[in-house]
Amino acid sequence: MSAPAHLDPRLLRAFVTVADELHFTRAAARLYVAQQALSRDVRRLERELGSELFVRTTRRVTLTADGERLLPYARAALQAQDDLLAAAGQARPLLVDLNSPGLRTPRSVLHRARELAPAHELMARYESGLTWAAGELLAGRLDASFGRFAGLAPALRSGLDQQPVRYEPMAVVLPEDHPLAPLPEVPLAALSGETVYAGAGNPRTPEWTDFARQLFQGRDIALAPPAPLAVGEEEFQRVMARTRHPILAVVDFPAMPATVLRPLVQPVPLSPVSLVWRKGLIHPALSALRRAAAVVGAEEGWLRMPEEGWIPASDSVVMASA
Repeated sequence: MSAPAHLDPRLLRAFVTVADELHFTRAAARLYVAQQALSRDVRRLERELGSELFVRTTRRVTLTADGERLLPYARAALQAQDDLLAAAGQARPLLVDLNSPGLRTPRSVLHRARELAPAHELMARYESGLTWAAGELLAGRLDASFGRFAGLAPALRSGLDQQPVRYEPMAVVLPEDHPLAPLPEVPLAALSGETVYAGAGNPRTPEWTDFARQLFQGRDIALAPPAPLAVGEEEFQRVMARTRHPILAVVDFPAMPATVLRPLVQPVPLSPVSLVWRKGLIHPALSALRRAAAVVGAEEGWLRMPEEGWIPASDSVVMASA
């Protein structure tokens, strides 16, 4: 490889993204550019360096030896640029996953962070589950998310940091003509013999299904089998209306037609919510997001364990780091 006098950081970012994905179409989608433009940038970088960086066939893309050698230096150069821009207050938008539209906890934190850091752009995303979002965080396609950190696989947790945000009281969504619907609160014992939906089979939310499995254990509550993966609120409501299973939810779960939402009690199961981000991430808006989580949590008493509160033992360890 020859050493040019100057390298456009955009070309390095194109190279690193293709190296991460080993797929030009996915890399182009991640960078929000046309695939042809991305290919041109990579070819231009190869011409400027005088070396081929990728082997391209109709079936796969792989790094050459020169590409492997360049990759760690390109990553370091881009990180230095990101750090410089962050220090100068010119950082890219912070991409924040709110899990699903309508959930109050992450939305409240994001809104407060925008108030605390009006000069920075915080963009909402909706990944529908922390396990899925964790992969996006580690790949650099997301910056922060919310959810049950203890429910992630150790390999995912090892690359992430977290900050406890809330013990969120849980509820059950019932068909409006269900025998338990008239109750203002539903004791867990009253669900004995029921089959309750908790996302079984959804690859985005295994941490939620694991939580439900631990909650239902020994209480004669069955976990509903996998339902067709529904994308979007309307499809989810349609599928749930057909199965008519009660749905494990949180107290701020958005309203659904022909259903009622009832808090769970005796004990009060709590969804342990953490703010989660990639280890080593430097971004001025991340500091605002963390500060917002602490401020809103203190105002709302989110980290006070309610009487008769229940969480799995593994979550107690994580939430104790508050």
